[in-house]
Amino acid sequence: MVRDGAGAGLIGRRIECQSLEGLLTKARAGQSGVLVVRGEAGIGKSELLNYLLDHATGCRIVRAAGVQSEMELSYAGLHQLCAPLLSQLDDLPEPQQNALRTAFGLQVGDVPDRFLVGLATLSLLAGAVGNEPLVCLVDDAQWLDHVSAQTLQFVARRLLAESVLLVLAVRESGPPEFFPDLPEMALRGLTERESRRLLDSVITGPLDERVRDRIVAETHGNPLALLELPRGLTAVEMAGGLTGFKTRPLSSQIESGFLRRIQSLPAETQEFLLLAAAEPVGDVALLRRAAERLGISVSTAESDAEASGLATFGTWVRFRHPLVRSAAYRAAGFEQRQQVHRALAESIDVHVDPERHVWHLASATTGPDEAVAAELEGSAGRAQARGGIAAAASFLQRATELTPDPVHRGPRALAAAQAKYQAGAFDPARELVDAAELSHLDGPQSAQAMLLRGQIMSASKSASAGLPLLLKAARRLQPFDAKLSRETYRDAVYAALTAGRLASGGVRDVAEAVLSAPAVTRTATPEDLLLTGLAQVIVEGYTVGAPVLLQAVAAFSANELTPAEGLGWLPLVCRMAHTTWDFKAWSELSARLVDLARGTGALTVLASSLLLRLSNRVFAGDLRGADSLVAEANAIGEATGSSFFAHYGALVVEPFKGRESTTRQAIEALARDRLLQHEGKVTTATEWASAVLYNGLGRYEDAYVSAERGCENPQELGLSLQSRVELVEAAARLGRTTRAAEAARTIEEMAQASGTDWALGVSAATRALVSEGRTADDLHREGIEHLDRSHARMDSARARLRYGEWLRSQQQAADARAWLSEAHEMLSEAGAGAFAERARRELQASGAKVDKRSPVAPAVLTQKEAEIARLAEEGFTNPEIGARLFISPHTVEWHLRKVYAKLGISSRKEISLVRSDGMAATP
Repeated sequence: MVRDGAGAGLIGRRIECQSLEGLLTKARAGQSGVLVVRGEAGIGKSELLNYLLDHATGCRIVRAAGVQSEMELSYAGLHQLCAPLLSQLDDLPEPQQNALRTAFGLQVGDVPDRFLVGLATLSLLAGAVGNEPLVCLVDDAQWLDHVSAQTLQFVARRLLAESVLLVLAVRESGPPEFFPDLPEMALRGLTERESRRLLDSVITGPLDERVRDRIVAETHGNPLALLELPRGLTAVEMAGGLTGFKTRPLSSQIESGFLRRIQSLPAETQEFLLLAAAEPVGDVALLRRAAERLGISVSTAESDAEASGLATFGTWVRFRHPLVRSAAYRAAGFEQRQQVHRALAESIDVHVDPERHVWHLASATTGPDEAVAAELEGSAGRAQARGGIAAAASFLQRATELTPDPVHRGPRALAAAQAKYQAGAFDPARELVDAAELSHLDGPQSAQAMLLRGQIMSASKSASAGLPLLLKAARRLQPFDAKLSRETYRDAVYAALTAGRLASGGVRDVAEAVLSAPAVTRTATPEDLLLTGLAQVIVEGYTVGAPVLLQAVAAFSANELTPAEGLGWLPLVCRMAHTTWDFKAWSELSARLVDLARGTGALTVLASSLLLRLSNRVFAGDLRGADSLVAEANAIGEATGSSFFAHYGALVVEPFKGRESTTRQAIEALARDRLLQHEGKVTTATEWASAVLYNGLGRYEDAYVSAERGCENPQELGLSLQSRVELVEAAARLGRTTRAAEAARTIEEMAQASGTDWALGVSAATRALVSEGRTADDLHREGIEHLDRSHARMDSARARLRYGEWLRSQQQAADARAWLSEAHEMLSEAGAGAFAERARRELQASGAKVDKRSPVAPAVLTQKEAEIARLAEEGFTNPEIGARLFISPHTVEWHLRKVYAKLGISSRKEISLVRSDGMAATP
């Protein structure tokens, strides 16, 4: 005989229990903790969670469990965990409130950005602490829906000083697949001695020693197997008549043991367990309603199921082990499963939970059924509005399978493909596009299918790979949907500019297609002007297209845009403002784009917006402001698992500081990034950065080589054009006047077409480098006047430096000192170290005395501390800093306390009293 092993205790888990107790102690002391408990089925993960639950006295507990059949329902697992805390939603910042409410289906709204949902979850958990720590337990986390798992991983990486303990149990015995890079506890089997002790704790009758040895050997120390496998043995087998175990995997043997126990129960009890297994939420009230529909005696079935030890029924159903659930479902035949799913569907209020209702209804349907397919399509729309792209894709895919009419099947397959693409499931998306094209698609739908193929190719391979399809799609869409056609041309242009020199065909093909497209309206819209002007710059030359681009940029600056329009068009508009040297518009529009992305929670757009903005701040001479934007972009990069933002931000900022090692690190990191090997703009950006760095350091030969490479492909615009400015400076200093003059003439042509102060100032300043005598002097002064009006302060400071250097070479030491002094002050204030050092050396050479600051050792802050100190100095509150850096307000406060101690101050008001040279950040 076998007794219930519930009282056996946790044999062989002393070290693991001590580790859990240590995490609880830290949580009570104000620290946060994260642990992923990994191991095979039955190894004891759930028991360790129960141990933690029993010992978490004085703590607030929230729990959730992943369910395999619920993996398609987005945010279901996260909602289960956060449900007890939702009364505190009102305490969150409004964008975070709205993100969680929409994700959980509590309100209708725009699709929430998943990173904003992650930040809202972090804030909600941290805010729930109060006077007692919060312990979050998640069992079977491998079965969480994808976005819930992503969100919890995001939260786990940011818990630090909130008194929150998050423990996730994952069924996994090989290399970590779920929640990688988090602290983990890998559970192994019990020792032979421990296994015998556990086995003996549940055996009440005689057990032959050879049988005991065989059980211990076959179970490999798996506690659940040791407890459950003997239940399948007869008294004769236990006494010595055992003929041998099956050679199936251990989990299969355990499940078979559960299956035998289920099949020994009364038929009504088996059906009741099947109901519980088919409904992943485990709502007992729902199960009782469905059971009554099936004519089951609920009280008797519940009592029998609990007496078996296989499940408990409180407010929620809890199976003894997930294998019990799968065994209960497997025990039933196909028709019986259908009957149960139909009863559940009919028992769910369609107005309260339409998605779960239709999912059960679809599971009860075998053949084509238009009514069910239409319901699935409607549920997909609701799921997508909550940010559940993966769930929407699954609903649409099932709707496609159940659609009898090819006329409806094609569009549904196309919609399912779109959702799969948005969810990052590129291979299934391609297959669904294939299915859509085998069904009936009209002209617009066929064009949309081609557009989707192009988008999938661009996302899954490279920017250049999808270009031909995007172009074909834009042409095909023209007669049916001018707006979508224009947006497709926009995306194709952006992809081509990104691919740059590495694209086959490339940006010129896109530009020619834009110019050949028929006009849609008599009056050109700002979008039309933008695309036309850009195409003209590429095909017909800068002087033809720049005036049209300037007109487009001005129109976007003056017009009000919807959030969708702003997020879609402003990134390209900002790039074109830079290209046309419209510094005022670039400054205003990049700030507007960042504010829009922050305000709407569009964090994926925010990352690229920050890079556009920080480039602008660098040219404005605001390197501290740029550093703050780099920190925010880095935080998004950490959240998304992308190092690109950190490296690209450093690539733009570090060269002006003259930091060769960090600039080279960023360049090398981008060059090694496999995902960027097909993006030519990265090549141009790294060469431009090298040219700026070496011009600052006075290594003009190196600067010349890099600048030549940087301006090899002027069709990339932006930094390719800026590389030409660096080329003039390097070539002039090396005495290569012919090449310098040639580049200066090109810049002058652009300046005449642009007519902005920034363009005219850069043109005059570069022409001064290839001129002599009075002409050079006049051009230097003219350039500085224009640049001062443009507010491109970095270029204005560098123009003063070059003018001072020229004056000293002309033996005009007194005048040189005046201009060099201004340059030194401006460049030092900006933090442009190498250029400031160049100015200092020139000042000394001109006979000036340059004051050196006393060498006071700066307080060394970590990078995160420096970022937080900078934002606090700028007046941001702890919640605002947390929102920007994707950490909780508690963690912000914890970092600030360390900043105060290191700087010898007591409040954020005093941070501004510590000069920037009194703080240094570790790399």
